[in-house]
Amino acid sequence: MFGLELSFIWAGIIAFAVLVYVILDGFDLGVGILFPTAESERERDLMMNSVAPIWDGNETWLVLGGGGLFAVFPLAYSIVMPALYVPIILMLLALIFRGVAFEYRWRTQRSQLLCRLTGRGCSSGHCAWRSGTGD
Repeated sequence: MFGLELSFIWAGIIAFAVLVYVILDGFDLGVGILFPTAESERERDLMMNSVAPIWDGNETWLVLGGGGLFAVFPLAYSIVMPALYVPIILMLLALIFRGVAFEYRWRTQRSQLLCRLTGRGCSSGHCAWRSGTGD
C-alpha cells in the first residue's frame, strides 16, 4: 500500500500521539503553573473548571506513545527507557500529585495546600518533561 512499511506507519502514530500529548497537556500544565498566582478563589475555580473535563484524558496520548514504542519497537524501548528512568518517574509522580490536587480540591476546606500542590505538581511535571527531552 503506497510503498509504506508497517514500521513507518507505527512511527508516525507514536510521533502523533506524543505530539498531541505535548500540545494538549501544555495547556493543562500552563494553567497549573499559573494557578497559584490567581488573585481570588473565583479565578481559581474558573481555571480548574476550564481544565477539569479534559486533564486526565490527555495522559491517554502519553500511554499510547509509550505502549506503542514498547509493542512495536522493543529494541528502541529497551535503549531509551533505562536512560530516562529518573525523568519519567519524576514526571509520573508529578502527574499523580496533579491528579490528587485536581480531584480533592473540591472535597476539602484547606484549598491553600492543594493550590500549592497543584502548582508544584504542574511545575515539576513540566521540568521533568523538559529534562527528559533534553531541553
